[in-house]
Amino acid sequence: MPFLTHETETQNVDIFFEDHGHGQPVILIHGWPLSHQAWEQQTWAIVEAGYRCIAYDRRGFGNSSAPWRSYDYSTLASDLNAIISQLELKDVTIVGFSMGGGEVVRYCTDFGTSNISKVALVSSIIPLVAQKDDNPDGVPQENLEEIIKALQNDRVGFLKKFHKNFYNYTEDNETVSKAQLDYDFSIASHASPNATIQAALAWAKTDFRAELKNVDVPTLVVHGDADNIVPKATSGDQAAKGISNSTYKIIKDGPHGLNLTHKDKLNSILLDFLKS
Repeated sequence: MPFLTHETETQNVDIFFEDHGHGQPVILIHGWPLSHQAWEQQTWAIVEAGYRCIAYDRRGFGNSSAPWRSYDYSTLASDLNAIISQLELKDVTIVGFSMGGGEVVRYCTDFGTSNISKVALVSSIIPLVAQKDDNPDGVPQENLEEIIKALQNDRVGFLKKFHKNFYNYTEDNETVSKAQLDYDFSIASHASPNATIQAALAWAKTDFRAELKNVDVPTLVVHGDADNIVPKATSGDQAAKGISNSTYKIIKDGPHGLNLTHKDKLNSILLDFLKS
């Protein structure tokens, strides 16, 4: 299996990645609490369209190393930079799903965009999840605290229920197969318990609003108008307004996990953006 090692003064972390196809590189950054496998329906479409598609596991998730500390966004963005640097990538499009949108924006802040041609934010947490006086549409603090408490007390029990809401799945509206829910649970439950909590704290607490100006390349923002995990008003709407060179696509009836429920629509939007 392909790994690269991100060496720092305090730790070495092995990052698992898959690298398929040829042409202009596209890096896919998965959401919480999954792995690169969440991009299954996009990877093949990107490769078949003539691009080089690289999808990796965030530290603590999938097959990557799980250090005890260092899940802040600057560290996560430095892992992304290690991939771009060690693979000697240029003219890259980076695509962040949900939590992965944070790596995209923080990468632009910490490392600039000289190697980046475009970025895409899909169902992204950007710019701010938490409800505040100046962010009234965000998730109330007590709800975020309940998530952390549930992860600490019964992580697998929480995860078992989480992905139904991820896809707006009900017994009367099976937006994905039950097998897909089981698959997601298997991926998420095998992630590092500590990394799952530390990463959740990162996406729950980090405010990227002041950093949106650093995203100075053409940007695609995609969000579902039925997202029950990351409300569109606190994420997609604000990201599209705050990033000057952005294109905003709203997917009707799209839940958070629209990469599966609306895969054909999302793939069409992504490929049109890559080709533009």
